[in-house]
Amino acid sequence: MEVSVVIPNYNGIAFLDSVLGSLEGQTVNNFEVIFVDNGSSDGSCSFVSANYPWVHIIELSENYGFSRAVNEGIRASKAPYVLLLNNDTEVKDDFVEQMLVSIKRHKNAFSCGARMVQYHDRDRLDDAGDYYCALGWSFARGKGKDIRIYDKEEKIFSACAGAAIYSKKILDRIGYFDEEHFAYLEDMDIGYRARIHGYENWYAPKAVVYHVGSGTSGSRYNQFKTRYSSRNNIYLIYKNMPFLQIVLNLPFLLVGFGTKIIFFSIKGMGKEYLAGIKNGFSISKKDRKVPFSFCNLPNYFKIQLELWINLVRRFTS
Repeated sequence: MEVSVVIPNYNGIAFLDSVLGSLEGQTVNNFEVIFVDNGSSDGSCSFVSANYPWVHIIELSENYGFSRAVNEGIRASKAPYVLLLNNDTEVKDDFVEQMLVSIKRHKNAFSCGARMVQYHDRDRLDDAGDYYCALGWSFARGKGKDIRIYDKEEKIFSACAGAAIYSKKILDRIGYFDEEHFAYLEDMDIGYRARIHGYENWYAPKAVVYHVGSGTSGSRYNQFKTRYSSRNNIYLIYKNMPFLQIVLNLPFLLVGFGTKIIFFSIKGMGKEYLAGIKNGFSISKKDRKVPFSFCNLPNYFKIQLELWINLVRRFTS
């Protein structure tokens, strides 16, 4: 067995036939599937047990969030690679094979992100790799664009954990997903952390997954997502950037957060965004900062250069 597919779930019974049925028809069989349920009340576990008995089920007592769920799956995994997959997805029949081929091809790879296509409009991309820029903005490359672009395998800042494969050996070395995040930006945080340690994240365009989007939260913009996104962004910056790097990026960050405050105020969620920022500063007081090492200094320089390059990418690509 080479791959453990981990699917976190919370009241996602409506999507499970699609994702598990597509995994059942894969061209390879060298993988296991671990279904981690976050205390669902919709009968998800009973449905999986009755219809997909080959799936290993982990039942949590309540909704602990994405990070805790996938960490439970990673700990239970038996393979050298862990493939995280959202419950609101459907994958092509060679998906697992292509993900495995991609991460094996790059010896310094921590992760590979799939080509995510919009489930209801399969001519449009959903995600072709995640990027982070000096404004403190995370964004999905190619979102809403024609699926015929972004067809080359290339380095990205981070992989979207909705459909990404990770080296378990490196996870054991740098740490698992930060459960303080609960949900949102936890994949950017772990991809950033891997970059600090000198590892790479890649985009695997031949691994195709169809993604509904917001299958658990319910919509692209809502109060829960707005609050947690701003909270976790503050925490991500504090945790991964050394003090001098924060000072260097501060003018950009002030513009970035200020713009977001205006944006969400127009949408009637300004208070939630500001509350998230306040909570982000509060949780940043905890001693979870990535320890600075002079050995990683070249990696910090590379990351900073990419933060500036991604600023240009954000408005030109």
